[in-house]
Amino acid sequence: MKLFLFTDGGSRGNPGPAASGVVIKNEKNETLCSFGEFLGQQTNNFAEYTAIISGLKKCLELGATEVVCKTDSKLVVEQLNQNWKVKHPDMQKLFVEAYNLIQKFKKVEIKHVYREDNKEADAQVNNCLDSHYNNTK
Repeated sequence: MKLFLFTDGGSRGNPGPAASGVVIKNEKNETLCSFGEFLGQQTNNFAEYTAIISGLKKCLELGATEVVCKTDSKLVVEQLNQNWKVKHPDMQKLFVEAYNLIQKFKKVEIKHVYREDNKEADAQVNNCLDSHYNNTK
């Protein structure tokens, strides 16, 4: 089964309160699941990687054999496609976790999309952060 994984991560401040957003669709463009996760005080790059990791885990649970990951993080795309080196120690750990998850699928494509083509995952991030702010007042 082929799934389409849209991910986004965001941090209000860098570092600052951060969240990841995930939207998973089937080949008919039907949303199978979508969610956001609050990550505490983190960097934007941490949130971007965490979104891909969470999304890949969910795709495994859903029984995917092929995944097309779409994210607006050029850094994550280039690093996971092994075009750019991963220099930061914290990012190296996340890269390894994501890379190991990728190996569990028959095929995974990591593609860059522009922000306007990733609105649903972005909304998950912002809903999660807004919810966190509203609950801490």
